[in-house]
Amino acid sequence: MTETPWRGILTATALPFDADGAVDFPLYADHVDWLVRNGSDGVVCNGSLGEYQTLTHEERAKVVETAVAAAKAAGGVVVPGVAAYGAQESRRWTEQAGEAGAVAVMLLPPNAYRADDRIVVEHYREVAKAGLPIVAYNNPYDTKVDLTPRLLGELYAEGLIVAVKEFSGDPRRAYEIAEYAPGLDVIIGSDDVVLELAIAGAKGWIAGYTNAFPTASRALYDASMAGDLATAVPLYRTLHPLLRWDSKTEFVQAIKLSMDMVGRYGGPCRPPRLPLTAEQESVVRAATQVAIDAGLATA
Repeated sequence: MTETPWRGILTATALPFDADGAVDFPLYADHVDWLVRNGSDGVVCNGSLGEYQTLTHEERAKVVETAVAAAKAAGGVVVPGVAAYGAQESRRWTEQAGEAGAVAVMLLPPNAYRADDRIVVEHYREVAKAGLPIVAYNNPYDTKVDLTPRLLGELYAEGLIVAVKEFSGDPRRAYEIAEYAPGLDVIIGSDDVVLELAIAGAKGWIAGYTNAFPTASRALYDASMAGDLATAVPLYRTLHPLLRWDSKTEFVQAIKLSMDMVGRYGGPCRPPRLPLTAEQESVVRAATQVAIDAGLATA
């Protein structure tokens, strides 16, 4: 196992629900296997894309166990999301992840309310006691807590985090993070800035649209990381109308629709998420068809 398993492409997996709203675990295992065999270095389960907020405790634990078994068989790793309202619950999910065979975890700040810096640091201290490497997740839009470069520097200096999934959408952050926290791995957190953050020195990509276009996303990532703009830019232009959905409220529905269109089961979401509006569906379908017509779907 690599010493930095959070690097490379980790797909934040969508979770399949059947028509009655139950998790289809065999289908999920097949999806994880397919992703790893088609360009992902591993998966992040129980993230927002996996609709973890709607899962029971039993389902959430089984998702981790299913992902680890499937990814390991295919040669990949698993970095579960362990977000919770309180630090003690996040620590318990981290311990469960370790027992299941996960190699690291992804941790949001406390998300019950807008926490200040002192609370954020204590939150990461508590979860770090579980002993797994922590990838911090900076999503100031949903949590209302901004893991600023200065705060990340404090967390990294104390040895509490090894990387940060950067979802602010501002690629300038990468340069400032490098100043406050030299050595902290910046992980691309939103699909629509993959090229910009790769050029800025990112070490990995926790990706969403790899659920539908894994090999094309791999080609885009590799070219971007290598600075091969002749390859990366045309791919980026073709995929960007889809990639920008990763930063929209309806990202889960959009990605699942694209999965359905390329022949992978996306299926419905659990409430409170509703299906896309007719207008939204039309936009996603058109952009997905462009990518399919360009030969970017995985055979």
